[in-house]
Amino acid sequence: MKTGDSIALSFQTVKSNRLRTAITVIIMALGIMALIAIITAVQAVNQSLTQSFSTMGANAFSIRFKEKNTRFGGGPNRGETKKTNRNRVVRASSEGKLITLEDARAFKQRYSFPAIVGIALSGPNGIIVSNEVKKTNPDIRVTGGDENYLQLNGYELSSGRNFNEADVESGRSVCVIGNVISQKLYGDNTGRAIDQIITVAGNKFRIIGILKDKGSSAFMNADKVVITTYNTIRRLFGSTGQSYNIAIMVSDLKMMDVAIGEAKGIFRPVRKLDVKEQDNFYIDKSDSIAQSLMKNLGFLQYATMAIALITLIGAAIGLMNIMLVAVNERTKEIGLIKSLGGKAGEVRAQFLWESILISLMGAFVGITAGILFGNIVAVLLKTGFVIPWLWVISGVIVCTLVGLLAGLYPAYKAAKLDPIVALRYE
Repeated sequence: MKTGDSIALSFQTVKSNRLRTAITVIIMALGIMALIAIITAVQAVNQSLTQSFSTMGANAFSIRFKEKNTRFGGGPNRGETKKTNRNRVVRASSEGKLITLEDARAFKQRYSFPAIVGIALSGPNGIIVSNEVKKTNPDIRVTGGDENYLQLNGYELSSGRNFNEADVESGRSVCVIGNVISQKLYGDNTGRAIDQIITVAGNKFRIIGILKDKGSSAFMNADKVVITTYNTIRRLFGSTGQSYNIAIMVSDLKMMDVAIGEAKGIFRPVRKLDVKEQDNFYIDKSDSIAQSLMKNLGFLQYATMAIALITLIGAAIGLMNIMLVAVNERTKEIGLIKSLGGKAGEVRAQFLWESILISLMGAFVGITAGILFGNIVAVLLKTGFVIPWLWVISGVIVCTLVGLLAGLYPAYKAAKLDPIVALRYE
């Protein structure tokens, strides 16, 4: 009997026991579905997070202050120090120390590395922007920067101009708005919005530029933004309790580590840290926040893999039981095959193929359902359709191995049957 004949006969046998096959397929599919669905959903979240946080290019990084650690049961008093793992100390007075405008300006002046440096300050969120006729929903965020802010954050102008040094230093009430806001207030003709006066959180601004569409994700809409200068934010909204953000972009990705090292060396004296003190600021690459969040989501994958493994073990035991029952039910058939010249290897192959086919059916159902359920998250997050090909292939291979292992003993038992005894079996 050829391999093709064995597979065809095995498929016919599987079809003739539909209920029993369906139950085993469902058990097998549940484990694979859970794994593929979670992996697909995590990849969709990964896409959305990357779109949200990687606003700067791959060759950019930023400097932000190090938040003060929360302690329970007290801590060192002002002026005290504590040891770190690197044999450096951290003064309690320098913990949670915000990056001031003086710090940011001093860094920008001293940083001589061939790179673009920008200063930014966050403004209010969830505000309304209006003109004399129309207004937006209360979902606009305001942020302040300098003449390099747009380039550092991946924005491009569709019309108008960027900030100049005079705008930044004087803190003029000028702004660049997202295309979504322009269309809401002035229609599709973005040129109409230039030099118009709008009200932003109760303050009058003159529009000097319109941004090109940048897209949005479930975590952030990059187009619903009003950008002004950091001095304007400081003048109109205040900066008490806020830390300035410093962004740096190098021209060559290969120079990133050198640029970060240079930035640390420049910023430590600005922050008045001596050699024995630890950094009281963080340096983040453009996608480091997304990577940090994805690292936390990675634990979900391990938990799902454990659940899938337990489910597949249960499915393998169930499949083996079904195949053993099939051997008993088809004892006479096996005896007839052997009496007509069928070899033990052919009988063994037929039962192995049956077990593998049932297992692969479970894999197909589980993978299909898992991708569909997982992409519900992708639809909600407005990302592209996700297919985790590596895990799909892994699922097929694992299910094939499960079917093979579950069918080994029943196939061996069927192949060992004596044809005379089998023919007389009632």
